[in-house]
Amino acid sequence: MSSYHSLLAKVHELDDLNKAAALLSWDREVNMPRAGAPERIAQMTTLSSLIHRLSTSDEMGELIESAAAELDGAPYDSNEAALIRLLRRTYADARKLPPDYVARSAAVSGQAREAWVRARAEDDFAHFQPWLEQIVRLCQEMADYYGYEDERYDALLDKYETNMKTAEVRAIFEAVKAELVPLREAIDRSPVALDDALTHQPYDVDRQKAFARTIATAIGYDLERGHLGTVIHPFATSFSRNDARITTRWYPDFLNPSLFGTLHECGHAMYEQGTHADLARTPLARGTSLGIHESQSRMMENIVGRSRGFWQAHFPTLQRHFPEALGHSTAEDFYRAINKTQPSFIRVEADELTYNFHIILRFELEQALLNGDLAVADLPAAWNDKMRGLLGITPPNDREGCLQDVHWSRPSFGYFPTYALGNLYAAQFYETAVAQNPTIAEEMAQGRTDALVAWLRENIHQHGKKFTPGELVVRVTGQPLSHAAFMRYAWAKFGDLYSLA
Repeated sequence: MSSYHSLLAKVHELDDLNKAAALLSWDREVNMPRAGAPERIAQMTTLSSLIHRLSTSDEMGELIESAAAELDGAPYDSNEAALIRLLRRTYADARKLPPDYVARSAAVSGQAREAWVRARAEDDFAHFQPWLEQIVRLCQEMADYYGYEDERYDALLDKYETNMKTAEVRAIFEAVKAELVPLREAIDRSPVALDDALTHQPYDVDRQKAFARTIATAIGYDLERGHLGTVIHPFATSFSRNDARITTRWYPDFLNPSLFGTLHECGHAMYEQGTHADLARTPLARGTSLGIHESQSRMMENIVGRSRGFWQAHFPTLQRHFPEALGHSTAEDFYRAINKTQPSFIRVEADELTYNFHIILRFELEQALLNGDLAVADLPAAWNDKMRGLLGITPPNDREGCLQDVHWSRPSFGYFPTYALGNLYAAQFYETAVAQNPTIAEEMAQGRTDALVAWLRENIHQHGKKFTPGELVVRVTGQPLSHAAFMRYAWAKFGDLYSLA
């Protein structure tokens, strides 16, 4: 057996174990009875420790280097060369984390999640505070284990958006703020008032579930290779390109969370369903970064799912599901209702323009917590201060403030910025796609996504994690990430909606 095939056998084994761990996590969120939490935490901690031990062994390092020598000179774009690059990077990173840290991190995260669920339900930050303090310490330890040249946050951000620096994100966000604020101010001055009352009506949950499956299929999500579940906080996960699952949540008097949650998670799952079959059972069969992954979800949720043509095509079906709520409305009424822009408390329910401010808030708070400039006990007040400064509103409670997201129940600082980066990637990818294939825009005006999904499959999905996000965006669009395409999209869309000069 060649060195590469010996390595591949080990990679397959590790990938299987990682997918088993992911399945335990999915089941915990979707099906597991609450009483099963202590044992599930132990199971997931055992698996995390086993995976870490096997993936950081001397044997694994030797297999990687033997295969690298054997493949010396392989084309850069080849699957083999890409796998070696990725394994070298992840092996070096994993070796920096001591086994006891990995076990402790898994155990604390499991318990912190249970504490967060209760704290959020009961609006009791004090219950979650000691767990968040432990999470912050774990993030600090992780950053120090990984090491960094400039800012502590760099070490964590790099694990979600490879090679990106905190200073780069800060500069991008400042540029976004500088151009978004004038747009928001112009909207505030506009005499046009959009009414979103249509979305705040009784919507039968069973019919929401039926429509969610219909609209998911319409945009290209393959339910024969997928599953739709119910959770507190929506997410998508995949165990292979043939098993990519989504989740959402349902409100009986508000349609947007289930509808746009479904579209958003479909974008994630379609990315995984579109990875090339040759990458199966390797870490290449995933999205290249969370920012690129978010570009796919935000594209389906917003660029597709909040477009006029999409609802001109699909509103009659929605209307048939909810004749009492929508029987006397038009597709244009609905389009305008779902695109009303106004400050809101909940990130996942925010409109396209104010969403980025929610991310900037979290990005700034994470840095302050990580650097020791903000005590966890002071987080609720700091959160509310930033909400007033960025969005001009104050959450009525912590459940709608600093307790709303699941992310801080695990050491995942560095994740949040990728959501806003995803908005920017999405606009840049979409602008390029339309320029390369005008049929995409023509189909979008008719509510169809066939040409768009085909372009995404060819240019983004099939490559999985073969290229870094910086490499991929240049390969696809010819230039590095910029906020310019997003601002062109935003001004065109909201300029039309609000009759801006």
